[in-house]
Amino acid sequence: MTRIIADISVSLDGFVTGPDPGPEGGLGAGGDALHTWAFSDDPEDRRMLSEGTARSGAVVLGRRLFDVVDGPDGWNDEVGYGAAEVGTPSFVVVTSAVPERVRRADLDWRFVTTGLPDAVALARERARAASSERGKDLDVVLMGGGVTVRSALDAGLVDALVLHLSPVVLGAGTPLFTGAVPRTLVQRKVIPTSTATHLFYDVV
Repeated sequence: MTRIIADISVSLDGFVTGPDPGPEGGLGAGGDALHTWAFSDDPEDRRMLSEGTARSGAVVLGRRLFDVVDGPDGWNDEVGYGAAEVGTPSFVVVTSAVPERVRRADLDWRFVTTGLPDAVALARERARAASSERGKDLDVVLMGGGVTVRSALDAGLVDALVLHLSPVVLGAGTPLFTGAVPRTLVQRKVIPTSTATHLFYDVV
């Protein structure tokens, strides 16, 4: 069964970027520290990354995050979703306008201008198609940014939440939960590593 999984790195004080993120600023001041775990040699961190990308039949992201990952300092053959791990999934971008050009035209980008629920529905279709091709259940992963993940949680679109809690205090940036609709979470796993604490919840 295809599930909708929100999966995002967050600081101890609840931010998913540092101050001033953007295409040229990346994840903002200090924001790169949130993803230290993804480049770690810790075996458990490697397993988290491998298992997370292997389950991804489609990935949803917001336009601001797309502008970062497809920007001049964004993803390349060595750094990116699933790089050196698995074949890359479809990427569904929630946006008000389709970009005029895409730098990483080798990736399967789909742009949805009719809202987040439609983007998640398209991603579910893509994940189910990928599941049939690979012969195993694959999920939709909401990778961010923070507004996209929070909006999906608020709208009741998320089945599970995975937080990679990084041992860093950013002080400012993009908050994950400010003003969020109250939700009940059921804790399923907690995996501490040398660089992060990986938290797994079902959303009920």
